[in-house]
Amino acid sequence: MTAHLLSLVLFLPLAGMLGLLLLPPSVRVLRGFAALVAAVTFGFSLLLLPGFQTGSPGFQYVERASWIPAIGAQYLIGLDGISLLLVLLTTLVSLLAIGASWNSISERPRLFYAMILLLESGLIGVFTSLDLFLFYLFWDTVLIPMYFIIGIYGGERRSYAAIKFFLYTLLGSVFLLLGFLAIYFQYGQATGVYTFELTKLMSANLPLHVQQWIFWGLFLGFAVKVPMFPLHTWLPDAHVEAPTAGSVLLASLMLKMGTYGFIRFSLPLVPAACSTPAIVTTMAVLSLIAIIYGALVCLMQRDWKKLVAYSSISHLGFCTLGIFALNYNGITGSVIQQVSHGISTGLLFLLVGFIYERRHTREIADYGGLAQVMPVFATVFAITVFSSAGLPLLNGFIGEFTILSGAFAVNRVWATVGVIGIVLSASYLLWLYQRTMMGPVKYDVNRHLPDLTARERLIVLPLVVLAFAIGIYPAPLFRILQPAVHALVGQAQAGAFHP
Repeated sequence: MTAHLLSLVLFLPLAGMLGLLLLPPSVRVLRGFAALVAAVTFGFSLLLLPGFQTGSPGFQYVERASWIPAIGAQYLIGLDGISLLLVLLTTLVSLLAIGASWNSISERPRLFYAMILLLESGLIGVFTSLDLFLFYLFWDTVLIPMYFIIGIYGGERRSYAAIKFFLYTLLGSVFLLLGFLAIYFQYGQATGVYTFELTKLMSANLPLHVQQWIFWGLFLGFAVKVPMFPLHTWLPDAHVEAPTAGSVLLASLMLKMGTYGFIRFSLPLVPAACSTPAIVTTMAVLSLIAIIYGALVCLMQRDWKKLVAYSSISHLGFCTLGIFALNYNGITGSVIQQVSHGISTGLLFLLVGFIYERRHTREIADYGGLAQVMPVFATVFAITVFSSAGLPLLNGFIGEFTILSGAFAVNRVWATVGVIGIVLSASYLLWLYQRTMMGPVKYDVNRHLPDLTARERLIVLPLVVLAFAIGIYPAPLFRILQPAVHALVGQAQAGAFHP
C-alpha cells in the first residue's frame, strides 16, 4: 500500500464520487457515504506523515507511469514538504465541508456530494502533479465542480456568480497553458526531448526575454486564482453566492492553487525572470495594494460574508509578497500563511454559515449581543478573529511574522506597508466582532438563537486545535518545509538574472 499510497489518496474521492451513483436517492445515505469517503481519504493522507523524510530535499512518494508517450506526458505525482501540507489541508477541509452541509442540502444531494468529492480529487492532483500536462488537467478539472456548487446550490445571483467565476478562471487557464507549451517546445527544440516532466524542464535555461514572456503567461493563470489585484473581482461574488461548503472549499483550498503555482512552477521554471527587478517590484507592489485595498474594503462592508471574502484578498497579498521576497523566510512564511489562511478563513466561513442557517441574514446590522445568547459560538468566533488578525500564540502570527521578516530583508518599505495591513486587519475583524457579539441583544428574534450544536462543535474543533497548535509550536511545519524551500531558493538563485 505504501508504494501507491499517494495514488490511493488522490483517487479515493473520485471512486467515492462514482460510488454515489449506485446508492439509493436518500439524503441520509448519500451524505453519510460522502462523509465516510472523505474521512477515509483523510485517514490515508495522515499515513503520508510517518514515511515522509523531513531531511530530504527531493520529491517523495513518487509514482510514474507512461501515459501519452507521443507528446511526452506521464502520470507523474509526488510530494515535498510544501505539497504535503496542502494535501493534508485539502483532505481535512473537504471532510469538514461535507459536515457543514449536513442539514442545508436537501435538493439534488447526489450531485452536490459528488461535486465535493470530485473537487477534492482535483485539488489533490493539483498539489501532487509533477508533470505539467497532468497538472493542467487537474487544474481545469477543479473548475467544473465549483461551477455547479455555486450555480445550483448558491444564492439568488448564483448563475451570474458561477459564470463569472468560470470565465475568469478559464481565461487565466488559457494563458497558463500557453506558458506551459512555450516551455515544452523551447526545451524540446534545445534538447530533442519533448517532455512535460517538471524536474527536467527546470534545466531548460531559457533566454531572459523568453522567460519574461512565459512568466507573464503563468502569472495570468496563477494570479486570477489567488486572486491578485486587479484580477480579484470574481471572488466576492463567488463567495457571497456560494453555499457554506462552497465558500469554505473556495477560500481554504482553491485560492491556494494560485500561490502554489507561483512556488512550484514560476520560480523554478523561469528563475531569471522571477529575479528581475521590474518583475519583483511589480509583484511586491500588487501584493501590497491587495493587502491595503482588501483591508480598507472590509471596513466598508455591511455584509458579514462579503467582509470575510475581501479579507482573503488582503491575507493572500501577504502570501504573494513572501514568495517574491525570494528568500527562505519569505517563501516559508508564505506556505505557512497559506495553511493558516485555510484554517482561519475556513473557520470564519463555517461560522457565518452556521449563523445564517439560524437567522437567514448576513447583514451585520441585524446582529448584536450574540455573546449573551450563543456563548460557545462567540468564544469560537473570538478565537477565529484573533487567529485571522495574527495575534501571537495563534497560527496567523507565525506566517505573517515570517513573511515580514523575509520582506524586511529585501525592502523595509514593503515590511512597513505590511505592518499597516496587519493593523487594518485587526481593525475590521474587531469591528465585526464588536458589532455582532458585544453589547445588548438588538432584536428579540436573536434572543432565542440556539448555540452551536454537537455536530457544529465537532466540525470547528479540529481547526481551533490547529490554530493553537501552529501558533504555540510551529517547529514541525518549519522542519517539513525546510528542505523543499532551501532547494527552491537555491534553484531560483542559481538561475537568477545577473545584469
